[in-house]
Amino acid sequence: MSEPLIIKSDYPTTDNLCHDAYSVSVISPAFASPSGELNAILQYFYHYFNFEKQGLNEYASAMESIAIAEMIHLKLLGKTITALGAPPIYCQNPPTAYNFYSTKYVTYSRDFVNMIEDDILGERHAICQYTKMLSRLRNEQVKNIVSRILEDEKLHLEKLKQILCELKS
Repeated sequence: MSEPLIIKSDYPTTDNLCHDAYSVSVISPAFASPSGELNAILQYFYHYFNFEKQGLNEYASAMESIAIAEMIHLKLLGKTITALGAPPIYCQNPPTAYNFYSTKYVTYSRDFVNMIEDDILGERHAICQYTKMLSRLRNEQVKNIVSRILEDEKLHLEKLKQILCELKS
């Protein structure tokens, strides 16, 4: 199994977080919405399987590495949501149990260039989403968690741009 594609810095802890419904409402879309971490994991593994099937192991490994990093983000967001007082339900706005996540949000392209373009779009959206969260959050500990995840997303974007250049050449 590949190593996660993450920056070499520890993730902030969720220790000592208190109930904070406002912070839950701000960060929840990053957990399990169409543009959230759960969707990213599924999409990167879909792309991994396709690259691997065609013997493009270097690209398959990169997709797996990013997927594993997104799994770390999902875990951290789930722990944060739980520590903030809400259940980590796979929906856009926990604790409400509606608007559940659906795999229909995964892009199922089979063209390798289109796959990477979809992934680049997803990372750009994630970077924008996390940046907006930072401007809305008041809880410094949650801001630190979001900031750390944001740094990984920027790294993913750079890797994907590199892969896209290689595929197009």
